[in-house]
Amino acid sequence: MRKSRKDLINKIFTHLLLMAISFVVLMPILLAISVSLQPRAQIFSYPPSLIPNRFYFGNYINAWNLVNMDRLLLNSLLASGIVMIGKLALGVLSGYAFSHFEFKYKKTLFFAILFTLMLPMQVRVVPLFEFVSNLGLANTYSGLVLPFLASATTTFLMRQHFLTIPKSLMESAQLDGCGPFRFLFQILIPLSGPTLAGLATVNFLVMWNAYLWPLIILNSDEMKVAQQGVKMLFTSASERDWGLIMAGTIMVVIPTLVVFLLAQKFFVKGIATQGLKE
Repeated sequence: MRKSRKDLINKIFTHLLLMAISFVVLMPILLAISVSLQPRAQIFSYPPSLIPNRFYFGNYINAWNLVNMDRLLLNSLLASGIVMIGKLALGVLSGYAFSHFEFKYKKTLFFAILFTLMLPMQVRVVPLFEFVSNLGLANTYSGLVLPFLASATTTFLMRQHFLTIPKSLMESAQLDGCGPFRFLFQILIPLSGPTLAGLATVNFLVMWNAYLWPLIILNSDEMKVAQQGVKMLFTSASERDWGLIMAGTIMVVIPTLVVFLLAQKFFVKGIATQGLKE
């Protein structure tokens, strides 16, 4: 009886703690939503009001029209989608090669790929810009996504994931006449749904949140991405119109939430199937 009561108290305490942490994490987003739905007079009123007196959607309309947000969101969606697919395709193939095949200089090449993780974007940006410019791809979609199509992180994680799949599975497939590519596409990839979903989400967010490279490689307004649109709101809005800026920020955040919600079921499936492998 005492044990069950103690377990109940522990569960209540754990849930309260998690709720408090969740509130702290969500508080900036909730505050941004609240400010975006307030007219300018209420935002700068004293004492400050955390809850809108009425829902004012003028900030969203003004932000949408001021920086052509529809065009910026479309550019970001195209770039992030292409990068996500490219990273997954190259990461799956390279991870498969490093995990299931033997070839000359295999370890050297793998460590060379991992070494690129030590080079931040700020170090690579100048040679990347010169390389892309020499190809005549400055201010183009190709120049925007080309440096992001390959990912050492994706290659490493796919290799580690493929190594967890029993070798006996490949041996059985080979006995049945299954070739390497058929084994990859019909067996390995279907077994890697949660891992692929997680990497797809991360890769999408990395490109969606990219700011430095688009700022350097793009110079026309019609080619700019959503992150630059938020910065444009800072410079376009007079006297820091925070309602306008927060409205633009929320519009940029919404697609990332949609992507996460779409991939969430794969995360849950991955957790539920842990420990079922040989």
